[in-house]
Amino acid sequence: MLTNVLIVEDDMAVREALGQTLDLGGLHPTLAGSFVGAKDLIQADFNGVILSDIRMPGRDGFYLLDYVRKVDADLPVILLTGEGDIPMAVQAMGAGAFDFLEKPCAPKDLLAALEKALAHRGLVLENRRLRAQLTAGDPAARMIFGKSQAMETLRATVRTIAGTATDVLVTGAPGTGVYKVAEVIHLMSPRAKEPFEKRSAAGLNPEALAEAMERAENGSIFLDEVALLPSETQFSLLTRLENAGARVLAGSTRDLAALVAEGQFNADLYYRLEGVRVYIPDLRERPEDIPVLFRQYVAQAAEQAGVSAPEITSEVIARLMAQDWPGNARALMNAAMRFALRLGDVVEDQSLGLAEQMAQVERSLLIEALRKHAGQATAAAKALKLPRKTFYDKLTRHGIRAEDFRSE
Repeated sequence: MLTNVLIVEDDMAVREALGQTLDLGGLHPTLAGSFVGAKDLIQADFNGVILSDIRMPGRDGFYLLDYVRKVDADLPVILLTGEGDIPMAVQAMGAGAFDFLEKPCAPKDLLAALEKALAHRGLVLENRRLRAQLTAGDPAARMIFGKSQAMETLRATVRTIAGTATDVLVTGAPGTGVYKVAEVIHLMSPRAKEPFEKRSAAGLNPEALAEAMERAENGSIFLDEVALLPSETQFSLLTRLENAGARVLAGSTRDLAALVAEGQFNADLYYRLEGVRVYIPDLRERPEDIPVLFRQYVAQAAEQAGVSAPEITSEVIARLMAQDWPGNARALMNAAMRFALRLGDVVEDQSLGLAEQMAQVERSLLIEALRKHAGQATAAAKALKLPRKTFYDKLTRHGIRAEDFRSE
């Protein structure tokens, strides 16, 4: 959670008292005695909230609120009101203030209001970051999500393969996004402006294959679940690969090598396609990507539905991490859509025993702490109220490396 609070208060004693209260509450205050002193700190990417008195000489709290709204309408401003200023504070709420508090304010009430505003601000900034990611970088960065080393490797592999002219076999468990990766390969290839044809391999006869490859001339053709390609069409594809004008991107969620051994798939075709293979890891192989993907999917679902995204608490993340997700990214996307539309909470996987669920929850909390503190193990251990040795022992037990989070 964010912790930065800009305090704007002309009374030095009150200003310093507020700063001390926030310090003791684990927040990080920045003190300003006037609007002029605070102005340069008020920016659209400010990673915190503002706490301001209403009555100040010169530019008062209303002026500050109006200025903030012009800089960033989503930057929360909490106004402090003196006795008798309640009607004025209500007016400020109508003008866009996030909340108001009456002076003197009990520390617990002040901290509660600030934490609520900071959580809101954190969600706004996270959604902005996710939207920016969708429009920045190459297709691999925009369309293949995840911060794990496994996904970094996948993106690098896709970028390398995309520039070649070779046919490609894309494999992964159901729900991992085989089609999406194939599409990225096409979009990053020299054929990107040429046709991209998608065909289900199940029941595809040689004539339909020939027609599809002609339509994809100079472009790419994606054959979904190539293991289901009829025997005669497998042979036809193999002969066409020698002089094909279209690049073949074959997708499979099945073990083709096993099917070859069982005589259910053409061995020559398999070895021709398997020469360049892209493997998409399951979520269970990269659990640190679960929070990243869930936040991405929730933001997308909320934006598409025209609703505000709900807060994703550490408890929600812990429940997500305690699940096995056999449906991979597709199942996680469905859960995110339900969550974004307030149709229910994330569903726990009851197939796991208590010890397994507790271990996954512990792992998720360790990962979240490291993510929030940019891989600084000492700060993460302190946040979890764990001795450093215990914290490092837990990292070792769960196979987590603090340094993997220092570039986030």
